[in-house]
Amino acid sequence: MTVLGGLEVDESGHLANRMVPGSMVPGMSGAMDLVTCARRVIVAMTHCSRSRSKIVLRCTLPITSLRRIDFVVTELAVIRPTPEGLVLEETAEESRSNRFAQLHPQG
Repeated sequence: MTVLGGLEVDESGHLANRMVPGSMVPGMSGAMDLVTCARRVIVAMTHCSRSRSKIVLRCTLPITSLRRIDFVVTELAVIRPTPEGLVLEETAEESRSNRFAQLHPQG
């Protein structure tokens, strides 16, 4: 099992945890190997970047691996990607779950 940070996770369960070359952030590391080889992959990240959700329809940043991750854990929710899409497993306390509903109106 591995736990990684993430920048985006899409509805297919793909992880993007590195930025576009030329950015002022770290580049690739061993994350590609960890995501590809680990039995379970859990992504721990903040739910939003400024006011935009980091849980997206399709990643806009480079994908770390074609493998679907197992869970995303944020301060607002625990989400499990499946072949059919994302499944909301758990939300945070009431005040935070309202924030989740604002970010993801369709549920």
